[in-house]
Amino acid sequence: MRALIVDDERSIREGLVKTLKRMGHDSISVDNGTDAVEEFAKGGINLVFLDLKMPGMDGMETLVRLKETDPEVIVVMITGYPSIENVLKAFRLGAYDYMPKPFSPQEVRIITARAEERRKLRFQNEQLRRQLKAAMGDNFVISRSQAMQEINALIDKVARTESNVLITGQSGTGKEVVARTIFELSPRKDGEYVTVDCSTLAEPLLESELFGHVKGAFTGAHAQKRGLFELADGGTFFLDEIGNLSPSTQAKLLRVVQEKEIKPVGGVNSRKVDVRIIAATNADLKRAIEAGTFREDLYYRLAVFPIHLPPLKERVEDIPELVRFFVKKYAAKAMKHFGEVSQAFLAVLSAYDFPGNIRELENIIQRAVVIEESDVLSPSSLPAYLLKDHPGGEQRRFPTLSELERDHIALVLRACDNRKSQAAEVLGIDRKTLYRKLMQLGLED
Repeated sequence: MRALIVDDERSIREGLVKTLKRMGHDSISVDNGTDAVEEFAKGGINLVFLDLKMPGMDGMETLVRLKETDPEVIVVMITGYPSIENVLKAFRLGAYDYMPKPFSPQEVRIITARAEERRKLRFQNEQLRRQLKAAMGDNFVISRSQAMQEINALIDKVARTESNVLITGQSGTGKEVVARTIFELSPRKDGEYVTVDCSTLAEPLLESELFGHVKGAFTGAHAQKRGLFELADGGTFFLDEIGNLSPSTQAKLLRVVQEKEIKPVGGVNSRKVDVRIIAATNADLKRAIEAGTFREDLYYRLAVFPIHLPPLKERVEDIPELVRFFVKKYAAKAMKHFGEVSQAFLAVLSAYDFPGNIRELENIIQRAVVIEESDVLSPSSLPAYLLKDHPGGEQRRFPTLSELERDHIALVLRACDNRKSQAAEVLGIDRKTLYRKLMQLGLED
C-alpha cells in the first residue's frame, strides 16, 4: 500500500513516514494541500493522512479535491484541534477515520491495518463484481453494505474450492442466488447444477428423486430411474431447506457426503458419484440437533464453510441499489422507462422492516413499476401498508433525544480515539458525568 502524508509540521510527516516504512508501506509527504492534489493526481496512492489545519488550501478543501479525483480513496484526517463539527463535516465529505494529535506509532499502525483490510475487501468485491458480470450478467446484485461486501469476499474464496457450503438466513435473503454464484465461479461451472427444494416433495418421492430407484422398489416403480445425485456427477448439487429432511434421508445423504456414493431406493449395490454439495436453510440447525431432529455428524459435514446472510433490515444501506436493480429489471419487461427513483420513495422503503426480505422488496418494486404512470417512481405507487406511517412518503421516524445523545457521544469518543478525558472536554462535561452517561446509554459495561 502507498500512502500520501499531508501536514505542515515536518515532525509529523517524518514520524508517519518512519512508522509506515516499518509496516512495509511506501509513502510520500508534502506540506500543503495544493501539492497533495498534484501528487495524488499522478495515481498509485491508496491511503492519505491529511492534516485539517494548513496554510492555503485547508484539509477540508483538500479532502473534497481528492474525493473528486478518486471517490474510493481512504482518507484519515489528523489535527491538533478536535471538534465535533469538524469530525461530522469530514465524515460527511467522505473521510474514513479521524486521528487527533498527538498520536502514537501504535495508533497509526492500527488505523493503517484497518485501512489496508478495507482496501483489500473493496478490491475483492470489485474483482468478484467483474467475474459475476461475466458469468451471470444482471442476475446477481452486488451490495454496498459492509456485511454483504464481506460475504462477497467469502463467496470468492470458497467458490474456488471443493468445500461443502451451508448457507443460512431468513427466507428471501438470497440463499439460492449465493449458491448459484458459488457454482458459477467454481471449477465445476461447466458441470451440472442441480437444485432440489427439500420442503416441496413428500418423503418417498424425495428419496427417489435424490438417489433413484430400481424397478419394483415400490408401487408404481415400473422401471429403473437414475437419481439427481447421479445426474449431477461431476457438478454441484444445491439442497434448499435441508432442515426438512427426514432422519432416513439424512442418513443416506451422510453416505453421499462421506463416501461419495449413493444407493438407489430398493437397490443393493452402491454407485460412486462426485458432487459438491451446497445446502441452505432458514432453520436453526443447531437447535434441531439439540432436539434430535437433525444429525450432528451431517451438520458438520455440510457446514465445512458456513455463510450466514443477514436480513434486509440489518443492511438498509443496500436498499437503494437493490431498488434500482429491480426497477431496471422490471421496467425492461414492462417496456417502461424511469428517469430516477424519488428520495421520498426510497425513504419509505428504508424505514420498513421487510419481514419478507429481498423477495418482498422485489415484489413491491415489480408492483410499483406496473402501477406508476409517470417517469419517476413515487410513494403513491407503493402498497398502502407501507404508507400508513408515511403519508406522502415525506414523514419519517425521528430519533429520540436519548438516541441522539447516544450517537453523539459515541461519535465524539471515536473522534477522540476513546480517550474519555478528552471526550468529556469536547462534550463540555466532567469525566464522572461522561462515565455515568456511558453506563446509562449502554456504551460501556
